[in-house]
Amino acid sequence: MTVLTLGLVTVAGFFAGLVGYVTGIASLISYPALLAAGLSPVSANVTNTVAMVAVGAGSTAKAGAAVADNSRALILHAACAALGGSAGAALLLTTPPEVFDAIVPFLIALAAGCLLLQPTLRTLAGSRTFPRLYPLATAIVALYGGYFGAGAGVMFLALIMVCTSETIWRASVLKSVLTGIANLVAAIGFALFGPVHWAAAAAMGVGAFAGGWIGPSVVARIPPAVMRIGVALCGLGLSGYLAIT
Repeated sequence: MTVLTLGLVTVAGFFAGLVGYVTGIASLISYPALLAAGLSPVSANVTNTVAMVAVGAGSTAKAGAAVADNSRALILHAACAALGGSAGAALLLTTPPEVFDAIVPFLIALAAGCLLLQPTLRTLAGSRTFPRLYPLATAIVALYGGYFGAGAGVMFLALIMVCTSETIWRASVLKSVLTGIANLVAAIGFALFGPVHWAAAAAMGVGAFAGGWIGPSVVARIPPAVMRIGVALCGLGLSGYLAIT
């Protein structure tokens, strides 16, 4: 891989990190960029997962302290994300992808629909916070994130917004933390057993860290309703894209 190609991968990583933090669809930029750089689909997938760890690291370094006030709940959900991410990585490395790939667009569309209907769903839920559903669903979304990852941020954001009363800003930070943990444990498995292209992963990771660092400041300036609807529409677009590719 040439120096120019690595530079372009770094730029793609920055925009993937920024867009991924704001919308949860980083892989829509990063994964095709790695394919365009010459990586095979499997290598691009695992390299992308390793690189996207930097998005969570960047956003957590910038704003992670803001969601650490409930450390007990955060530790529980982090553990669920780690468990799901490791299971997803194991599935990717040991099973054929056809069946799982077939349902991914529907999962993302469901998450996007939940975001669009979030105010109604929260009204119906009242003051309930779903203490059993939330951790279980976190593990399931993390499993998908460790397996492929495109749209996992949308799923996490929808889950947090529906199951809790968090603001869109705090939910975005939590989404990045949980996605980052799922990616991290999956990345460890891929580093040991998968065909990671380390130069591309490092270049994209540098850009993704910078994008994730800027992300919280960008989200803080977007009206909550605009943010929620925008992410939901991006999720529906990603769902359609994955359904036809």
